[in-house]
Amino acid sequence: MFFVIVLLLIAVVIVGGGIALYNGLIRSKNQVENAWSQIDVQLKRRIDLIPNLIDTVKGYAAHERETLEAVVSARNMAMQAPDTPHQQAAADNMLTGALGKLFALSESYPDLKANQNFLALQEELTATEGRVAYARQFYNDSVLAYNNKIESVPSMFLAKPMGYQPREYFEADEAARTAPNVEF
Repeated sequence: MFFVIVLLLIAVVIVGGGIALYNGLIRSKNQVENAWSQIDVQLKRRIDLIPNLIDTVKGYAAHERETLEAVVSARNMAMQAPDTPHQQAAADNMLTGALGKLFALSESYPDLKANQNFLALQEELTATEGRVAYARQFYNDSVLAYNNKIESVPSMFLAKPMGYQPREYFEADEAARTAPNVEF
């Protein structure tokens, strides 16, 4: 009788441990997916602000068509980028570079720099950039925790057979790590 009770207790501990590991994996996976959706929300927010910014700049810098077209092109690429961290990061880096050139362009136009719409949009984009940076950091932290969980003992024994795969980080490419060279 004592032996049966011990076996039942061991079985309960093993099943309880398995359930706890499984629930931890699900929480980590959901955390990564939530973090990714936050990046997506902030990137879409920034993309939605760009047409208003372009319209404001057009009136002041009509002959700077190349810079404006680069921003529009980068926005379109960001909107069409596949929903993977690597592809989204590449599109985001391209858009960030184009916006940097656009803001540098505003330095040459004092009337544009003083325009309230432009200033409000620039401030909104700056705030959005901060949110994007925070969302990236949160996503990468979530991916780190998730990857650690699925690659660590004992959860790796449950994660691998269930098809949990490591996630990729949202990383800036080499071009995004350097300041753009803007010439007028």
